[in-house]
Amino acid sequence: MTLFIWLFVYVTMIPLIIYIFIRLVKWAKGMPKGAYLFIAFMPLISLFPIPPTVFKNVAKAKQEQRKKQTDSDQ
Repeated sequence: MTLFIWLFVYVTMIPLIIYIFIRLVKWAKGMPKGAYLFIAFMPLISLFPIPPTVFKNVAKAKQEQRKKQTDSDQ
């Protein structure tokens, strides 16, 4: 029974995924070139790590905000 279910899932999902990808490519080709390139390179931007100094600045800002809140509460 489970083999039949898995077979059904694969037989229905693979063509559906292929159809969605084809529609996505057709949609993207109709976009302006700049937007197409931006969407193409967006995953590459996420590969670069955020520098540790940014984390330190955020932590300092949170601490200062907590101090200001406690000072204003008193």
